[in-house]
Amino acid sequence: MQRRASRLHFEPIEKDFAIPALRESRTTAGVTFAARLSFENIAHSYHGKETLSGLSLTVEPGEVLCLLGPSGSGKTTLLRIAAGIEAQTSGRILLNDREMAGPSVFLPPEKRGIGLMFQDFALFPHMTLLDNVRFGLTALESAAAREEAMHALARVGLTHYADRYPHVLSGGEQQRVALARALAPRPAVILMDEPFSGLDSRLKDSVRADTLAILREARATAIVVTHDAEEAMRMSDRIALLRGGRLVQVGSSDDLYRRPVDIFAASFFSEINQFSGVVEAGRVETPLGRFRATGFADGASVDVAIRLQCVQVESEGAGVPARIISRRFLGVVDLLTFAVAGCDQPVRARIRPDGVPQGLRDVALSVNERDILVFEKAAISD
Repeated sequence: MQRRASRLHFEPIEKDFAIPALRESRTTAGVTFAARLSFENIAHSYHGKETLSGLSLTVEPGEVLCLLGPSGSGKTTLLRIAAGIEAQTSGRILLNDREMAGPSVFLPPEKRGIGLMFQDFALFPHMTLLDNVRFGLTALESAAAREEAMHALARVGLTHYADRYPHVLSGGEQQRVALARALAPRPAVILMDEPFSGLDSRLKDSVRADTLAILREARATAIVVTHDAEEAMRMSDRIALLRGGRLVQVGSSDDLYRRPVDIFAASFFSEINQFSGVVEAGRVETPLGRFRATGFADGASVDVAIRLQCVQVESEGAGVPARIISRRFLGVVDLLTFAVAGCDQPVRARIRPDGVPQGLRDVALSVNERDILVFEKAAISD
C-alpha cells in the first residue's frame, strides 16, 4: 500500500492561518480497514438507574453515524461501552462479527482497534503535539512511530506545530490534533464525543467540514455523538435518535425529518406548534383547522405537530383569525407569536423578513394539510 497520497491544499480554517508563514497543505488521510460495529440488546445501569435499555444498532463499514439526543439520553454511555471504558450490564458488542464484549468476553480498549476522541480533546499539556499524537503508537519502533505521527499531523495541516505544546493552539487546532491522534493507529472504528461543542460558532462549520473530509478519506467507520440535529444532518450517512436510553428512530436525515415516528422525533428536528386532539370521522380538530388523521380510529387521542415554517400568515383573506403578540427579527426570518381564539398557548410562525407589514396586528393563519404531522398520543412526556 502506498503510504502517502498526493498533497491537497485546504483553505485555512482559523485566523492564525491567515498568516502566510503558517499556511500548510495537508496530506490525505491514510486509508484504514473499516469495520462493522454492532450493538446487540445493550443494557447499562449506573447506581441502580437504567441508562440504556435493550439497544440494538449496527454501524456499517465506512459509515458515519451520528448518535443524536438530549442530555442524559445515553449517547456518551454507548460510546464509552463501544470503546471499552464502560462495561454493559448485558448484551454484546461485535466488530466484524467478532465479539469484543459480552457475557464471557471483555477486550480492553487497546485490543479493540477503536479510536476515541474525547469532548475536551484530552491532550497531554506536558507533551508536544508530536508526542501527543504518537502516544498510542506503542506497537511501532520509535522512528516508525514518529513518522506515522508526523503523517497524522500532516493530514490535519499541523506539522509546523509538531514541537509546540497544546496551550499555544486555538480550540480548533487542538481539535485537529485530537483527531490526528485518534486516526494515527489507523483504527477500524473512530468514536467522537461532541467533537465541536467547544468551538467558536464562527469556526464550527469549517472545522466540521474539514473533519468530515478527513474521515471520508480515511474510510474509517465513525460514530459521532451530538445533541445538535442540524450538525447530525450535516455530517452523517445515518442518524440514530436516542431518548431515555432507548433507540427512538434510525435512518437518513431525510427519513427522520420527513417521516418522524413520534412527536419527540418531530420536535427534535424542528420547532413545532404542538396540539392535542381526538379523532372524529377520520379528522382531528386543532386551533388552526380540522385536518386528516389517516390510520387512526375514531376516538383515538393524538398529538398534532405543525412546523413553524409551515404556518402561513396573511394580512387578510381566508384563514384562522389571529393577533400578533410579539415579533422578533432573526436575520433570515421573522419569528412571530400569535394569540388564537380557543387556544390556551401561543401559536408561532417563522416567515420571511417583512412578509407581514410592520404595525399590523390582526392577521389570518393557515396551514397546508400536507404539512400536518399526526401521532398517537404520547403516554408520557419528558
